[in-house]
Amino acid sequence: MSTVHVVGCGGTIASEPAEDGAAPAKAGEELVEAVPAVADHASLRVTDVGSRPGFDMDFGVVAAAADAVRTAAADGADGVVVTQGTDTLADTAYALDVACDVSVPVVVTGSQRRFDEPGSDAPANLLTAVRAAVDDRFAPGVHVAFDDELHAARDAVKTHTNALDTFQSPGKGPVATFTRATTRIHRDPGRAASDLSLPAEALDPDRDAGDYAVVPVVHSGTGVDGSALERLLPDADGVVVEGTGLGNATGPLGDAVADALDSVPVVVSSRCHAGPTEAVYGTAGGGVTLRDHGVAYAGDLSTAKARVKLVLALTAGLSRESAAATFE
Repeated sequence: MSTVHVVGCGGTIASEPAEDGAAPAKAGEELVEAVPAVADHASLRVTDVGSRPGFDMDFGVVAAAADAVRTAAADGADGVVVTQGTDTLADTAYALDVACDVSVPVVVTGSQRRFDEPGSDAPANLLTAVRAAVDDRFAPGVHVAFDDELHAARDAVKTHTNALDTFQSPGKGPVATFTRATTRIHRDPGRAASDLSLPAEALDPDRDAGDYAVVPVVHSGTGVDGSALERLLPDADGVVVEGTGLGNATGPLGDAVADALDSVPVVVSSRCHAGPTEAVYGTAGGGVTLRDHGVAYAGDLSTAKARVKLVLALTAGLSRESAAATFE
């Protein structure tokens, strides 16, 4: 029988209710024992690397998860499942995809409802993740398993605060869907980040969580000026500007970006849910002007993932130019 290693990070799937609010309390072994059906598909091993709510994850826990994934693969696991909170689940999946190069399937999952809540999605999501992790068609690469679907780590986005089908791939669709008996693959499950991967040093378990690059996000919108960027710049190692439309900014913010590029790399994403960034418009904050200033464009990466990638690239020691080039 195949062996799957489960790496627990906490999240709703591991949470229990309390008077002062729900919080992660279950160990990974408890999650596995709560879903006996997973034993029909694989022999399970478990490692806990954290007990954090999804909204309080940091790169230290992500690095510990990456180390556990690499160790499990080296020890002969046929696949790895990572469990964590949904708020930053897509961030973790993408970080593992770009900086954790292993030859077995890696599947990240969690739940919107705790095990003790009516209609909990935790058992089904864990079972789907294990089924995907033993399927070598999903290797190499990292995927997100949720609501009977499998999404590429690069594309998966949490789209709803509490709906069970919260994870979607805007403009792309799922890689595969699962029924009780079958797995139907809809598009190439290969590793989406393979050409732009980062060195393993980007997620070093020996690095303190506070030693990762500082990359704030500045949003553009009606009437936004450059003051927020100017205030953040002295403490920033890089900046992500969440632009509008194809990746544009207001004129004042565009001028501030030009000045910021003298000291840090700037990546421009879009606040739209789907579609690529593209340099089309002129004027002070238009995409053509920003491109001429020297920004990197995030393509169709979400703002959150653009930030994750820039943090990891700079933390790995890439130069400003090399970090920006990973977005080409």
